Amino acid sequence: MPDQWATLGVDLHLEPTGPGLRRGLTDALREAVRTGRLAPGTRLPSSRALAADLGIARNTVADAYADLVAEGWLTARQGSGTRVAERAVVPPAGPAGRPRRPARPAYDLRPGTPDLASFPRAEWLRAVRRALAAAPNDALGYGEPLGRPELRAALAGYLARARGVRADPERVVVCAGFGNGLKTLGAVLTARGVPTVAVESYGLGVHRDLLTGAGLRTEPLPFDERGTDPRPSAAAGAVLLTPAHQFPMGVPLHPDRRAAVVDWARRTGGLVLEDDYDGEFRYDRQPVGALQGLDPDHVVYLGTASKSLAPGLRLGWMVLPGSLAGEVGALLEGSAGTCGVPDQLALAEFIRSGAYDRHVRKMRLHYRRRRDELIRALAAHAPHLRVSGVPAGLHIVLDLPPGTEQDVIRAATWQGLAVMGLGYFRHPGALGPRRDGLVIGYGTPPDSAWSGTLDALMRALPER
Repeated sequence: MPDQWATLGVDLHLEPTGPGLRRGLTDALREAVRTGRLAPGTRLPSSRALAADLGIARNTVADAYADLVAEGWLTARQGSGTRVAERAVVPPAGPAGRPRRPARPAYDLRPGTPDLASFPRAEWLRAVRRALAAAPNDALGYGEPLGRPELRAALAGYLARARGVRADPERVVVCAGFGNGLKTLGAVLTARGVPTVAVESYGLGVHRDLLTGAGLRTEPLPFDERGTDPRPSAAAGAVLLTPAHQFPMGVPLHPDRRAAVVDWARRTGGLVLEDDYDGEFRYDRQPVGALQGLDPDHVVYLGTASKSLAPGLRLGWMVLPGSLAGEVGALLEGSAGTCGVPDQLALAEFIRSGAYDRHVRKMRLHYRRRRDELIRALAAHAPHLRVSGVPAGLHIVLDLPPGTEQDVIRAATWQGLAVMGLGYFRHPGALGPRRDGLVIGYGTPPDSAWSGTLDALMRALPER
């Protein structure tokens, strides 16, 4: 009978204390309800199941339940079992001064996130089912540090075809998003004795923080109308670039400069870290190919599914030069991998089946329509403000009159709109004049909020 009881009900952790079992159990249950650990409406185990779990008499549990029903902490109905009563929960006191989570804005134009409502849920579920049905049992073990071979092979084929990357599966490493890959590369560069990584004057501070956290200095590079000027100092042993679509300025790296940075890497033995964060999304002509195709032995290619699918998948990849593959492999040796195997298998199937290409093409049209609607609205309401970074990606840059960036951000906040200024992305050590502007991410809002988001933006912009 105890073996049968063990299969009944739900697990419930309790530590009865006090002079007697009944009182100790009653106090423990009351405290769990009072503090919210047992939420209102939670169904409790039957008295028989809980008695078996605690190794006490069933009548003791039944009496404790009856006491708490009488006090109003629990409810008991025929056919519904014993549940926690609906009542206000007093949460335990937290540390004084703990900041509250900021309220979610009504409208959101911050860059960096795709339209999450467009995630291909049905197609992804089909890919998960097919992938798991075909997966060998050992695929569900602790994982492989470099990633599942199915995904590495699928990525090598896709990147060669769609982005001009020269790779074989042995040089592909699966990582938990771009940040995880950059952190790994930072550790390798530090082990090599590299003191400095040159970075773009405008970029994500979190990426710079990952490099400094690995013990590296970051050196800002000049920026002009032809993009980043990739001529690092003699101290730099690597360069981090977004050559296909500079983030956030939105311009591709000029062909002369693409050739120049590859020449620098060849001459000095340095590494170019290529962040191809949204390379699939170019609207007015063919996408700019990956810089890695010019010299696979000196360029590390980093990509991610965060813009094409969803950042919550935490799926990214690196394509390594042969000279780096052994060092990265040694660093990751003994780890169980950084990404869940089912998601890796699902993405491999998603790519192999053609569903990934179909989704990217669909979203390319979707985002192009968004971009065109945004440009038309700006032309009608703020023709005096210059727009740049239009041909590609999921964001544009809107130039503002000097000294007005923070005022416009405050005005947007009053409209319930979240936006980000150019100043947020500027390297603290960047040289040259500061530009005032907004980085407007038009991929973020769902369709249901798109019209209201545009209206809120127009109300926040300065008049002529």
